[in-house]
Amino acid sequence: MVNVLKKWVESDKREIKRLSKIADKVEAYADEMAALSDEELKAKTPALKKRYSDGETLDDLLPEAFATIREAAKRVLGLYPFRVQIYGGIVLHEGNIAEMKTGEGKTLTATMPVYLNALASKGVHVVTVNEYLASRDATEMGELYTWLGLEVGLNVSNKTPDEKRDAYNSDITYSTNSELGFDYLRDNMVVYREDMVQRPLNFVVVDEVDSILIDEARTPLIISGQAEKSTTLYTRTDRFAKTLTEKDDYKIDLESKTVSLTEEGIQKAEKYFGLENLYDPDNTALTHHLDNALRANFIMLRDKDYVVSDGEVLIVDQFTGRIMDGRRYSDGLHQAIEAKEHVDIQQETKTMANITYQNFFRMYKKIAGMTGTAKTEQEEFREIYNMEVISIPTNKPVLREDRPDLLYPTLKSKFKAVVEDIKQRHEKGQPILVGTVAVETSELLAHLLDKEGIAHAVLNAKNHAKEAEIITNAGQRGAVTIATNMAGRGTDIKLGAGVKEIGGLAVIGTERHESRRIDNQLRGRSGRQGDPGLTQFYLSLEDDLMLRFGSERIKAILERFKVDDDDAVIQSKMISRQVESAQKRVEGNNYDTRKQVLQYDDVMREQREVIYAQRQQVIMEDKSLKPIIMQMIRRTVEHVVQMHTQKEQKDWNLQAVLDFAVAAMVNEDSISLSDLEGKKPEEIVDYLMDRSEANYALKEKQLYDASQMLEFEKVVLLRVVDSKWTDHIDQMDQLRQSIGLRGYGQLNPLVEYQTDGFRMFEQMVGDIEYDVTRLFMKAEIRQDIKR
Repeated sequence: MVNVLKKWVESDKREIKRLSKIADKVEAYADEMAALSDEELKAKTPALKKRYSDGETLDDLLPEAFATIREAAKRVLGLYPFRVQIYGGIVLHEGNIAEMKTGEGKTLTATMPVYLNALASKGVHVVTVNEYLASRDATEMGELYTWLGLEVGLNVSNKTPDEKRDAYNSDITYSTNSELGFDYLRDNMVVYREDMVQRPLNFVVVDEVDSILIDEARTPLIISGQAEKSTTLYTRTDRFAKTLTEKDDYKIDLESKTVSLTEEGIQKAEKYFGLENLYDPDNTALTHHLDNALRANFIMLRDKDYVVSDGEVLIVDQFTGRIMDGRRYSDGLHQAIEAKEHVDIQQETKTMANITYQNFFRMYKKIAGMTGTAKTEQEEFREIYNMEVISIPTNKPVLREDRPDLLYPTLKSKFKAVVEDIKQRHEKGQPILVGTVAVETSELLAHLLDKEGIAHAVLNAKNHAKEAEIITNAGQRGAVTIATNMAGRGTDIKLGAGVKEIGGLAVIGTERHESRRIDNQLRGRSGRQGDPGLTQFYLSLEDDLMLRFGSERIKAILERFKVDDDDAVIQSKMISRQVESAQKRVEGNNYDTRKQVLQYDDVMREQREVIYAQRQQVIMEDKSLKPIIMQMIRRTVEHVVQMHTQKEQKDWNLQAVLDFAVAAMVNEDSISLSDLEGKKPEEIVDYLMDRSEANYALKEKQLYDASQMLEFEKVVLLRVVDSKWTDHIDQMDQLRQSIGLRGYGQLNPLVEYQTDGFRMFEQMVGDIEYDVTRLFMKAEIRQDIKR
């Protein structure tokens, strides 16, 4: 481990040395830029654009472009990027991750590579974790870009397609990750070229890159439509689940967060639902609903995993503590929770289009990111995104004191100590930020502070609308702020008057998060830009992380220290190390989950790329699609004829070929068996293709002009492709959910998924071609076709 750390430090040292040489070139332009008038500085943008179009590379332009925007930032924003921010800007331009501590000015750092890459006029996307930050940065930094003659767009969910198109056509577009992904999926569902909003994906800078590319990577983006399914099974299975008792009827595995019925529980279920065998294949739907009811009742916790607001179940993002608007748990789990909480059960949905963040962001020509905490995940960034994590030194040394964890035997004794610590610090006026992992913990702590008469602000998933204002005031003298996870809050905590003198901001963690990175983000809120500060984590043996991983070992340590008093406490680096190793195990599990999501989605990615590329070809086509359609018809005809003319001629099933021709190609009274008899298979194919050509020519005659015919061809093709593709996605979803069972038969589920997925894709392509043949050949043209 020491060697690995040594390698990281040394490789970062080498990187900083290399970045330093490029930064020297940027700083060499400083005096020259400062001497320019405003008009001369603004004229740099068209001059640099011309040099790029004349053949210079962005790397060639980097020193002068960075120097230009640095000087502009001084004049427009009153901010001048430090040397370390130039380092960060170079790392981003090179398509890597700049790890910069909180308060080091990531937003300003990004302006340099964003400006440089915008000179290519291919579009630069700047991604933030929420719409508030996207709007804030687009307004504040937009002033700088606009001053230099670039267009800035903001893409948020309430924009119309026309406004989105304008935003994407700007030089620089601010957006959230989910909005970019959904726009991509929606663009691949339109029928008309002018309805698309995005242009090809070029360069993206992702703020809080670990939050977006890692924490959210387990959740694919899904566009859904309504599925026709009844909701009664959810209510029945929920009622049954509520009759069960732990250990007798079901067991919970804390480590994997799964719940399963015991033998006794299975017998109860069979009696309750009147079944011979619960796991009979005929009962698959019931067992699926039952699994969800068990998870909803015994694994998913209200005010931790979700909240109930206005009769609706809303998911809480465990990494940021935010409510995830519009998101629903998939595969019926959300409905099971609705049944548990006795709110209206919404209809199940059918997936129309889906993509994971990993595969979406890998479609950009170049991707870069910045965050305060990425080193712990550097292997994942390298393996999945081909990005290196480079730690940028702070502008001033970090003076914050990070104390070893304090461990208590029980939750009660831990919170008693937390409140006592807050009380003492509050009395001397020191501002305190208390980090909690769950909404319920923040509310419990708020209640305890109310009892003590300590004024405080609570920032959790239930009131994040005021979060920027609350965070801004968190550094004022005497402020006490309780916050669920600080990941990606994006707002600096600046210290009020006289706070430095009493120790700066104190950060108190009420438990360790399952990811070290999130703990580091909470720590990083204190001690920004060389300010003093302190961090202290309070743990107990009853914390989630301890129960799931490592409490046995830690109990053994407690026994060695002879601790049996409830208020006893241990402060030891050994405890902190044990907790870190527990966190590493969870991180390892989470990485495996994300990797598996990606491996399965890679099967879909290949299929998605084929379908979307063909859709693009059809949408962009301005000449007749007749060659494409006639090839589809020929393949369909050849398949049908070949299938029914095998073996001896006497065994041929010409009636089936005739039935196909009548159903999919020509009028019933214009063809008979005698037209097919006495011909070789290839002659039958030629005969039917001649009929198709004649039918096609008739349709061309019935329409006014070539543009109407093209419109007709496009609509038929795209409607069929979309219908079959959404059915296919749904079937692939079902296949994926059931494929795990094959592991019991010593088969590799992923290989099985790839094999079956390929076969189903081939089948879908055949179905598309048959439906295009049938719809096109049998459609009756009327003269009132309108869009």
